[in-house]
Amino acid sequence: MVRPTTVLVVDGANVVGARPDGWWKDRAGAATRLHEQLLVADVPQEKVVLVLEGGAKAGVRPGRDAHVTTVHAAKVGDDKIVEEARRAVEAGHRVTVCTADRILQGRALHAGAETISPSWLLDLL
Repeated sequence: MVRPTTVLVVDGANVVGARPDGWWKDRAGAATRLHEQLLVADVPQEKVVLVLEGGAKAGVRPGRDAHVTTVHAAKVGDDKIVEEARRAVEAGHRVTVCTADRILQGRALHAGAETISPSWLLDLL
């Protein structure tokens, strides 16, 4: 049996988009910066899953780096976020999804996860 852990699933596009710092000019670079910040951030969750879509995928290869696992969405990022959250919940983990997207928040709650806003995470970075 897998020991239950706490998992933070990050909507990379939504978190990056919460800061008007020019991210739209370099989506891959913005994803790289977010990934690097998550590697050293003092978040209360034991594991972090960073979901990237579109041009941001070029900034971070999929896979695990320390406690951060990067996942590339093949199509719709929201669907991959819900899939990752549901998988972790079904494995018995306590899951939190970080997004400001109201529809995605509802889907995450329906999957059994809690939700938090990007501002919460950005305050920790």
